[in-house]
Amino acid sequence: MVAGALAELVMVAHFGVLVFLVVGGFLAWRRPRVLYFHLAMAAWGLLVVVFPIACPLTWLENALRVSAGQPELATGFIDTYIDGVLYPESAARPVQVLVAVVVIASWVGYYLRRRTSQGSPTRGRPA
Repeated sequence: MVAGALAELVMVAHFGVLVFLVVGGFLAWRRPRVLYFHLAMAAWGLLVVVFPIACPLTWLENALRVSAGQPELATGFIDTYIDGVLYPESAARPVQVLVAVVVIASWVGYYLRRRTSQGSPTRGRPA
């Protein structure tokens, strides 16, 4: 029972990680240190898409499901919970490109905001 609940918790955390992957660059606009975590997450996301690397969260969820007497995910996390559920499976590649565009746009926005704030004549002086 505990292992099943933990498997569900890992699944929810996995969704949170994916949301952070998409919007983390925008969060960095307000909290610049978040950008380092987001860069690491984006690099990991790119590796998982380009190479057949198993995600440790998927592995953990499967291990917990087996401990709870439940079947493992037949395919990966995204294939199970997102592809064919949130969008048609045939749209997987365009969705990946869209996510990449959103992430890059967030980084460009971050760069432009930082550049503008650093060039501001009142920066660092009390108002």
